[in-house]
Amino acid sequence: MLQNLRTSTWFLSGTLLGLSLAVGHSVYALKDNDQIPFEDLQAFTEVFSKVKSDYVEPVDDQKLIEDAIRGMLNGLDPHSAFLNTSEFSDLKIGTTGQFGGLGIEVGMENGFVKVISPIDDTPASRAGVKASDLIIKLDDKSVKGMTLNEAVKVMRGKPNTAIDLTIVRDGEPKPLVLTITREIIRVKSVKNRMLEPGYGYVRITNFQSRTTTDLLKAISDLQKEERLKGMVLDLRNNPGGVLNGAVGVSDAFIDNGLIVYTEGRLDDSSHRYLATPGDSLNGAPLVVLVNGGSASASEIVAGAIQDHKRGIILGTKSFGKGSVQTIQELRNGSAVKLTTARYFTPNGRSIQATGIEPDIKLSTLRLSAEDEKSRETYSESDLEGRLSNPNGESGAGEEEKDDSEALAETDFQLYEALNLLKGLIILNQISSS
Repeated sequence: MLQNLRTSTWFLSGTLLGLSLAVGHSVYALKDNDQIPFEDLQAFTEVFSKVKSDYVEPVDDQKLIEDAIRGMLNGLDPHSAFLNTSEFSDLKIGTTGQFGGLGIEVGMENGFVKVISPIDDTPASRAGVKASDLIIKLDDKSVKGMTLNEAVKVMRGKPNTAIDLTIVRDGEPKPLVLTITREIIRVKSVKNRMLEPGYGYVRITNFQSRTTTDLLKAISDLQKEERLKGMVLDLRNNPGGVLNGAVGVSDAFIDNGLIVYTEGRLDDSSHRYLATPGDSLNGAPLVVLVNGGSASASEIVAGAIQDHKRGIILGTKSFGKGSVQTIQELRNGSAVKLTTARYFTPNGRSIQATGIEPDIKLSTLRLSAEDEKSRETYSESDLEGRLSNPNGESGAGEEEKDDSEALAETDFQLYEALNLLKGLIILNQISSS
């Protein structure tokens, strides 16, 4: 068995059509107690020879060997994969922070491409691609039989070129066809704004090497506007990223103790990550939003905050990816993405295939036209024959919606998170008094 000798960067995600990661060179050696399976290798060479001599058409040696390696890795789990030199080069382009594509995080499920999460402000998210969508056709090509890397290569392309994605979605009676125009994807990891005076909002779209620094700057910028009474951290549809980014973001809110630990077969695959003193919010209430598109690194943050009871997790169950991959470069310039460890929350929970269960379950609310009509409120000013106001003031007519009402209609989960923050602050004031 090949052993990676402490030189690869840890990575928490599926195949991202645009997530930055760093990659190191790897040196390999056989373990002392490992034996080369000569009989199995002999069977491999026999099959190789048969294909070379008897297959109906000539086959290139390099293609045969690459396909054999792909099959070996694809048989392990959905996140392990072989990258030839071209694919590895394309992956490293992601470290520049911009690339051509659609803007979705994908994996494989039952031979089809599964959407883990669309990235904010990308062609995929604007076209309506959703987490858990199954992509069954790319233009007129069936995905069945493709490797994940082959499917990704088809989805990538020159900016301003279009591709049709045929999608199977739960709740839809027939497949959907979405036409998406590729463009240069520029991923901004951290976004922030004030929801209301004193109530901050920070969204992390994915975890990069600079995410912790950008998060702390975002919180500092919000604090300059007004002292934060509480904050919403939005990890919805965040597909993951580098492990250190997740640890740093967790550390920004947790004052001490264990953040996450990993366990693998190699000595350098087992680590414990501890928080350092300090809380960027100085103990102010925190609500974390998650959903089915929150995966891996997002789940590390949500799990740590939940186990430490540092904040309240609100939304729907997360994706459930509890494994760690390393990108390991080979001598010929190709690479393998190999699952090398599992991670666990501070309380020892593995979220693999189970996800993070939110403290408060809340699905996205969508209102029909009839629902909207039934929500209309009436007051004295709407009644015929009402008494007039002696001061000459009138309450009749269309009322303008305040910010919270608008938020309730555009993002119900965030609206409820804001209300929850306000409730927590009131409870704290009652307790302190």
